[in-house]
Amino acid sequence: MSDNDTMSLDAVVKKIIEFRDERDWSQFHSPKNLAEAINIEASELLEIFLWMTTEQSKELGKAEIQKVKNEIADIFIFSTYLCHHFGIDLLDSVTEKIEQNSIKYPISKSKGSSKKYTEF
Repeated sequence: MSDNDTMSLDAVVKKIIEFRDERDWSQFHSPKNLAEAINIEASELLEIFLWMTTEQSKELGKAEIQKVKNEIADIFIFSTYLCHHFGIDLLDSVTEKIEQNSIKYPISKSKGSSKKYTEF
């Protein structure tokens, strides 16, 4: 078991912020720049799957999984910086969004369906 297995979200966030602050990078992290960075990293994640079939995307090799892991980490890190800037509690916002989605997507209408809630 690695140290990361037992590290809390608060400890990870602290580590991310300390990393940035030790390098004096917050000066480059305006909300606009962070939103752009999240989009760029999401595009890099998408690029991994470019030209794959749906089936191929389900069976990645170790190298591709490592690339996915790295891009997801980058997205999380930039999202953490954005949350930190605005004082957003990530877990609270995720919980709130799940509650909103449970209203938009009741099981009786959405189970097994890919329709958007506006199509019900």
